[in-house]
Amino acid sequence: MLRDIHLTFGGPPLLEGAELMVSAGERLCLVGRNGSGKSTLLRIAAGLMEPDSGERYVDPGATMRYLAQEPDLSGYDTARAFVEAGLAPGDDPHQASMLLEKLGLSGDEEPSCLSGGEARRCALAQVLAARPDILFLDEPTNHLDLLAISWLEGELARQRSALVLISHDRRFLETLSRTTVWLIGGITRRLDRGFNQFESWRDTVLEQEGSARHELNRKIAVEMDWLHKGVTARRKRNQGRLRALHALRTERQQQRQVPGTVKLTTTESAISGKRVIEAVGISKSFGEAPLIDNFSIRVQRGDRVALIGPNGAGKTTLLNILTGGLKPDAGWIKLGTVLQMVTIDQRRDSLDAATSLSDTLTGGRGDQVMVGGESRHVISYMKDFLFLPEQARTAVGALSGGERGRLILARALARPSNLLVLDEPTNDLDLETLDLLQEMLANYDGTVLLVSHDRDFLDRVATSVIAWEGDGQWIEYAGGYSDMIAQRGRGVEAKSTPSGAIRKLKRTGKASPKPPATRLSFKEKHALETLPREIKKLQADIAKWHRKLADPELFTRDPRTFNALADTLAKTEEALAAIEERWLALEIKREEVEGA
Repeated sequence: MLRDIHLTFGGPPLLEGAELMVSAGERLCLVGRNGSGKSTLLRIAAGLMEPDSGERYVDPGATMRYLAQEPDLSGYDTARAFVEAGLAPGDDPHQASMLLEKLGLSGDEEPSCLSGGEARRCALAQVLAARPDILFLDEPTNHLDLLAISWLEGELARQRSALVLISHDRRFLETLSRTTVWLIGGITRRLDRGFNQFESWRDTVLEQEGSARHELNRKIAVEMDWLHKGVTARRKRNQGRLRALHALRTERQQQRQVPGTVKLTTTESAISGKRVIEAVGISKSFGEAPLIDNFSIRVQRGDRVALIGPNGAGKTTLLNILTGGLKPDAGWIKLGTVLQMVTIDQRRDSLDAATSLSDTLTGGRGDQVMVGGESRHVISYMKDFLFLPEQARTAVGALSGGERGRLILARALARPSNLLVLDEPTNDLDLETLDLLQEMLANYDGTVLLVSHDRDFLDRVATSVIAWEGDGQWIEYAGGYSDMIAQRGRGVEAKSTPSGAIRKLKRTGKASPKPPATRLSFKEKHALETLPREIKKLQADIAKWHRKLADPELFTRDPRTFNALADTLAKTEEALAAIEERWLALEIKREEVEGA
């Protein structure tokens, strides 16, 4: 139990009277914005950090285990040695080996050679093997694939331990939590219901507090008006009212304001062609086992296509092939016209740790950043993503994981694009920022390719899902994650062979081999040169018709003109689609001729 916890790190107080009570067998999730102090409070509860003041009480004999966001395996020769180090005298050593096996590890791995996901599985095995009375888990699903997340949910549901969870994975919290503690403004608020009830309760609380602040501000305005009009003449007999005014001001100063929200907007470029990606019979192997075997897909403008599968299945490889960054061993791929692609990489490798936050956004060129075709001061743009002005000169390496996630979003979304490629975009983002990212993607006019293990995010964003089926087989399903599960009739584990009852929703069957092309005719060569200009002109016409039809009063003022413009727009879009088809077919033939 924690009571009246206070903590300051040299600046504004982080915790100001926070409390946390955990009963035997309780399932509790701790939620709040990035930087609100969730991980700090969890460490204090686990006895790993001392607050400035407050009370911590633990029942004598109660055992606890803590899972850090970044587990440290240094100093151990093997993964098994690390896991067994978490066992107490009398614990079953076979439990460590069994958990490692279930998590896909032998135990003989060297810790220094483990990936982020493997290190996380080792750390989970260590805290679970001891079967403690209380488990403190800080972002336990980070770096885990869907198979591991599904297994972990089942394992934690069977545990008798009390759970205190921090996670950005909504589905994970909804499945496991029965109590929610909200950390905001340095204090905690408790809801004796699971996370699935939290957001509606939070919105109600914020609305009530907003009304209370408005009423308080109104009272202060009335008192200030009275003060300016006649306090001098009535000074002696109105000292009590003056003191009341000061008390109101003090109350307002002490009120914690509702945290700001990230403002996510995209800088969209010219409209891409209707056909964004065409892939037929692509295959890729590294060694003997194929990662991708004879896969075909057609991605149209406006699609939001998600790739899912276990770590190591080849999701990033397939993503790189589909976007032209990697050539397949077999098959062919063609990208559409007028594509402007922006990528958010999984490892945040494109961020330079030594570069300041502002230079990362401006490219080191002054203090202005171009957003949506307009120049904005970098400080103003930083505020949209909840960065403080004094952080402008902060090195990227000093930012937290959540701050780096917001920074890479800020930089990527400022660039013109009509194709967003997102490799694990949800890593380290808090729930509110995830909401805004989902809303932004829903309103994005371009095309989105994404890799994610966040099931709720996939359900809200994806229009189709490409799922790994094992042995290099990938199949596309319409809808999000839950739709994919319904169509497969099972979870995310691979099938030994693809079922005949499950078909690709957008393209059925494997591509048949094409006869080799001989040469291009004069007309075909001429068309390859002239069609791009025709495509560009039609796209400009379409944009013009869209602008005219966007007039909200046009239909009421002149319905005949409105209908004529709508018909013209439809015919122009059909013509554009036909020309793009023609250009794509000729480009494919040209590559086959040159390849031969």
